[in-house]
Amino acid sequence: MTRRPAPHGCSCNSSRRRFLAGLGGLLLAAGLGLSPMPLEARIDRARLRNSMQRLYGSSGLAILEEWFTLLDRLQGAELDTQLREVNDFFNRRVRWVDDIHNWGAEDHWATPLETMGQRQGDCEDYSIAKYVTLKELGVPGSRLRMIYVRARIGRSQITQAHMVLGYYETPSAVPLVLDNLVPSITPATQRTDLDPVFSFNSAGLWAGSSSQSRADPVARLSRWRSVIERMEQQGFL
Repeated sequence: MTRRPAPHGCSCNSSRRRFLAGLGGLLLAAGLGLSPMPLEARIDRARLRNSMQRLYGSSGLAILEEWFTLLDRLQGAELDTQLREVNDFFNRRVRWVDDIHNWGAEDHWATPLETMGQRQGDCEDYSIAKYVTLKELGVPGSRLRMIYVRARIGRSQITQAHMVLGYYETPSAVPLVLDNLVPSITPATQRTDLDPVFSFNSAGLWAGSSSQSRADPVARLSRWRSVIERMEQQGFL
């Protein structure tokens, strides 16, 4: 079993505080008028194998083949099963580690291949990997969003930046939360420790719990744009 991180598992460093503060101003701006650039979930297994072999060798190929097996097994499965098993797959196989120790950078967003190859990552990496996997299984991207939250630690009022994946039955529905810190999938109304700041997917960016997209995430989130570019190079698109 993968070691579970303590509640302080997603570090709130100065770069993330600046990032969140800057984004807050962006989301309050009106009339952005940006057109979305949706990311379709398509994979080229041969290219992914080649990329994994080149970057991580045989140990990376082993977990990649486990991921392919998961995809094959969950094709056509009930949604609840897909959500639960994808959540468990990454929570059990990926060890939480801060970016500075994993990548030598304060805030790095990894592709699913990089997360699997490293076998470790932080909250953004778990969320991105689950998002891409569920899209590959046919879950509509419009129902999935990566949600940046402020997570309260224990019973204190101290908060730290964290990211989870949300599944939305409708744009205004209460999302189900897939989290690397909590093994069970629960409605957001039961996660009173989380305060949403913004959410995004490949087609939109939302402030707080709003159901109205305010911006193009590819244009506005440089780290997300970088993930998409590397995914294209590795064989995801």
